[in-house]
Amino acid sequence: MSDIRESMDKALESLKHNFSKVRTGRANANILSDITVDYYGVATPITQVAAVKVPEAHMLVIEPWDKALVNAIVKAVTASDLGITPNSDGIVVRLPFPAPTEERRRELVKECRELAEHAKIAIRNARRDANNKLERDEELTEDEVRREQAKVQKATDEFVAKVDEMLKAKEAEVMEI
Repeated sequence: MSDIRESMDKALESLKHNFSKVRTGRANANILSDITVDYYGVATPITQVAAVKVPEAHMLVIEPWDKALVNAIVKAVTASDLGITPNSDGIVVRLPFPAPTEERRRELVKECRELAEHAKIAIRNARRDANNKLERDEELTEDEVRREQAKVQKATDEFVAKVDEMLKAKEAEVMEI
């Protein structure tokens, strides 16, 4: 039962991570976690070659430790699908985050719903795997199998409810002006 909860927890953690990358109107350093820059021939995440600061709600400042990386960071951010135009003064890179339009907010909510649905599918797959494992266990009686399956279903319902809660909170955050 603990390994089932563990795999369901992983689905929740993955959802949290994915939600953190969804761009709301506020600047968030997590959206840079998947953007890499060429650092001496090695693709390295921006967060490992620069300090990322949030001086105000709608601005991210990337301050590379090696000033030669400024242009590479600008190129990497421009090439990413963030939809943000970086500004550079040769020392730091500024990323202004304009407030998303109503239409863009609706798209983001749709994206969040898809991410939540993927998490629910992962949770249901964990339930299915657990139920199949229980049915194949010849040491358990039918009543014990049903009892364990009821516990698995209860855990599934609990985790799906958590996903719904997280989705509701993220939707509210995205739709907030």
